[in-house]
Amino acid sequence: MSSMEQVAEQLRGKGLKLTPQRRLIIGILLEDRSHPTVDEVYRKVLEVMPEVSRTTVYNTIREMMSLGAVEEAGRFGAGGIRYETSDEPHNHFLCVNCKSLVDVDIPTPEVDDVEERLPGCVVLQRRLTLYGLCAKCRESLESERAAERLPTVEGLGE
Repeated sequence: MSSMEQVAEQLRGKGLKLTPQRRLIIGILLEDRSHPTVDEVYRKVLEVMPEVSRTTVYNTIREMMSLGAVEEAGRFGAGGIRYETSDEPHNHFLCVNCKSLVDVDIPTPEVDDVEERLPGCVVLQRRLTLYGLCAKCRESLESERAAERLPTVEGLGE
């Protein structure tokens, strides 16, 4: 994972300054492990600097991507592209209910003949995304189902 100092050095190398706005946006991305979208980063920025535009957030994320400090974690549903700063190979778990996306420390299965099945192509990255219910959503769903099975006052008769 990049640090603020590493990103600042990369920005200076491109002739860009680490402005207070960029510092805030970069800090949010470095600290937020939830793989936020541009809109989620923007909402957090507004809490501290209400004068910052969504365009500034978007452009800063694009700059960080060009530096290799940020990458797309993927597009999961209508929420938009999610971003992350982890440069270590890893996989993800997406809750299909609340849309939380978390890193999972499990090995990516090897697919030995993938390039044979894709003639002329070169695989640059392998990533696995598991889809399911997070513990909180699973517990909530189980509670709802249990409540549905309970007899109602109307169902008890008189």
